[in-house]
Amino acid sequence: MREGPAARGLARRSRIGGTCIERIERVEHACRTARRWSVRAVTGAALAAACVAAGVGVPVRSVHAQAGALAGALAAASLRPSPVPPPGLSLPGARVPSAGGAPHAQPARMPFYVATKGRVTIYLLGTLHTGDPADYPAGQPFRRHILAALAASPTLALELSPDDLLESQDDVTKYGVCNDACLPRLLTPTLWHRLARRLHGNPAALAGIRKMRPWLASLVVETYDSLSAGLQTEYGTESQLQNVFLKKHGGKVVGLETLAEQMHAFTGLTLAEQREMLAQDMVQTPAENADDVRALHRLWRIGDADALAAWANAKSEHLARSKALSDAIDDRIVYERNRRFAARMAALATPNRPLFVAIGALHLGGRRGVLELLREQGFRVDAS
Repeated sequence: MREGPAARGLARRSRIGGTCIERIERVEHACRTARRWSVRAVTGAALAAACVAAGVGVPVRSVHAQAGALAGALAAASLRPSPVPPPGLSLPGARVPSAGGAPHAQPARMPFYVATKGRVTIYLLGTLHTGDPADYPAGQPFRRHILAALAASPTLALELSPDDLLESQDDVTKYGVCNDACLPRLLTPTLWHRLARRLHGNPAALAGIRKMRPWLASLVVETYDSLSAGLQTEYGTESQLQNVFLKKHGGKVVGLETLAEQMHAFTGLTLAEQREMLAQDMVQTPAENADDVRALHRLWRIGDADALAAWANAKSEHLARSKALSDAIDDRIVYERNRRFAARMAALATPNRPLFVAIGALHLGGRRGVLELLREQGFRVDAS
């Protein structure tokens, strides 16, 4: 949803403002990459900063995992992971590092694709905006093919540019937080009482969420559950990518959309659509939602974008209270942005200068995903 944004790694290294900057970075999370809960889960732990924007302290509670969440999702969607590419696979413009040396922990496979049209090459990596330290081993944080593609690409394209990312807290506060306790009157009495019961053990959070508009309240509620799944924002893919990319001389980091465009995906939702977002967060218990985050993380580690999309669609159908409203939310927050991403990465790519794109993993797969949109533009797209 806000699926781990663009220059979080850069901001952390600069340490401007210390912990405050890290919290600001998490706020963005709460307003990006989003759609309803199953898809927003990919963005992960944005809660701390979103609550800071509303003046709320956020205690994080752990929950117990429920066994079989991943197996059930895989069975329901009949998913198969992408085949492992042959050892001799070559990437356009990339020199794959040698695999020699002592054995070491293997990084997550994660969704990675190569789109080519003539002499134009686009590398696409599906990201999670939170993760686990084991996803990125210190000796080799990414697979060799990903590292080679990153080294060969003069430009790294993320959802938002670093500059937009750092400015986004003001917009979250401006558009997502009211001057008074607006949320109870913006929700139906039934939905407000359900939310109040959900947060009854955290009076500080309940007091703060009263001042949020429904779309931001939805992101805050879901992020509680994401944090309780045990994933961490500092291990989001974007942060780890930039740790590698910014070490090379002359690399440029750009955004595929502007902050205004991303914010409008939320602020443009009708009140009925915002209520639907929040109602979907209430369908399952916090523990069930946390299990979904873990299941999504495991599917991401397998690295199949279409499998991830099928899983997310199945979860979304289960969570939707109104199909018409849910579809409208998806179109604005996911599919309109997919079309924008595909058009802009194609415009940025030039012959013999590979472009490396990293966007939320749930934007890639499915019949309306970025990979299919690139195929419609004449690109050949292969898993790598």
